[in-house]
Amino acid sequence: IGHGREDLSGCPMGSGTRTLAVAFLSSFGSSMLYGYNLAVVNSPAVYIKDFYNKTVVSRNGTGLSGETLTLMYSLTVSVFAIGGLLGSLIVGMLVTRFGRKGTVINTSVLVFIAGSLMGFSRICGSPEMVIFGRFITGIHSGISLSVVPMYLGEIAPKNLRGFLGLVPSIFIGTGVFAAQILGLHELLGKEEHWPLFLSVVVLPTFIQLMLLPWFPESPRYLLIEKHNVHATITALKQYRAKCNIQAEIEEMQEEQHSLSSVETLSVWKLLLDDTVRWQVLSVVVINIGMQLSGIDAIWFYTNDIFKNAGIPAPEIQYTTAGTGVIEIIAGLIGCFTIEKLGRRPLMIGGFAMMGICSGGITLALLLQTHLPFMRYISVCCVVGIIAGFCIGPAGVPFLITAELFKQSHRPAAYIIGGSLNWLSNFTVGFVFPFLQMSAGAYCYLVFATICVFVAIYVYIVIPETKNKTFMEISRMFSKKEAVLETQAITVYKFTSLVICTVPVVVWFS
Repeated sequence: IGHGREDLSGCPMGSGTRTLAVAFLSSFGSSMLYGYNLAVVNSPAVYIKDFYNKTVVSRNGTGLSGETLTLMYSLTVSVFAIGGLLGSLIVGMLVTRFGRKGTVINTSVLVFIAGSLMGFSRICGSPEMVIFGRFITGIHSGISLSVVPMYLGEIAPKNLRGFLGLVPSIFIGTGVFAAQILGLHELLGKEEHWPLFLSVVVLPTFIQLMLLPWFPESPRYLLIEKHNVHATITALKQYRAKCNIQAEIEEMQEEQHSLSSVETLSVWKLLLDDTVRWQVLSVVVINIGMQLSGIDAIWFYTNDIFKNAGIPAPEIQYTTAGTGVIEIIAGLIGCFTIEKLGRRPLMIGGFAMMGICSGGITLALLLQTHLPFMRYISVCCVVGIIAGFCIGPAGVPFLITAELFKQSHRPAAYIIGGSLNWLSNFTVGFVFPFLQMSAGAYCYLVFATICVFVAIYVYIVIPETKNKTFMEISRMFSKKEAVLETQAITVYKFTSLVICTVPVVVWFS
């Protein structure tokens, strides 16, 4: 980031040291855990199932059937998403009461509870402790996935909002990669280490808990919701060390004035607000599409996918770990190009790439019995899906959710986006093993169709928000809404004309 250059508010481009520190700390101790917990159950799956079976034998004298064992393991995987759904539903209440930074700090206790449950589960001979620990980590991740992007979006200068908004997605990829590396047989991938493997999440949260309290709260929260002008100025001076903060304060006061008669909206009131219907629909589409794109199926069941692709068993763990490098590289590419390319190209390109690669997996799996080299094509398609996801769809939906709404609407918007995100996450995690058994290679065509649809929707509906203030984005979307309404009426009239004309043509025929 060059020295001497300034953004539109008079802020030197290299003066956001504290802002960057908050971005890395909050992402390291919160967002990274989401990625870690997505992938951590992958490599020790056999050991966890064996632990479940042995425990049931010691209790009842008989073991579990294959179907019941698969069901218990699927519950262990997907209960993380149920906890995430609960966390996303309460995040609005938490950020309003404790603030953005306060929520990140106060909810860290959940990680220590979950780590203790999972870490001591084998000693206590309790599969329930593993499942409940996963549930609690899900609650923490559900809160973190909403509050961290909200916090960073509010403390970032507008010329860095896209960059900082994608920092959490890089750490999510880093968390996945850390789980893949630690899951190698040479490290924590042995049978005796799996409880430690599940509970190591307490370490980054401890570091975050020691350092993050020394940084300020979100200035927008302090001014618009708490009406504390002195604390706002103090926080802004820390976040904008060498900047003229007057223009930014005036912009926040403009938003505060526009919301002077409006309290923080509930989810129900947001859904009934006609002025933001397209923003709400956009949040719904991109958050559902983010999870139903198939990325969770890839992360949850990477080893099984590579096994079905014909990769030799001893090589699978290293192939899986190699995909983690792709995640981090793709995330960095997205992070460093978003302020140049914008949000739309990363979203459209990412979803389109995922759709093409999902179709490629189906084709490769169908042909690999006749063409042995196709197994490597399927691995390349898995890498393509991960790269496409991490470039844009991994982080941009959370950033877009912050950008499309004013302060009064933002918590409810995150509740809607987060809850749909986690519901979709649970659906994929629980249903995919059974979908794979019944539909085989064709199951990936479902993901391909969803990815293409979301890419088309973003192209048509969502405007570019790069380098715009929250008020400018709100006004821009109002203009966009008028155009979309006109297009919708035109399509409706055309459809009605076709419907009315077809019976007449048939009658004359």
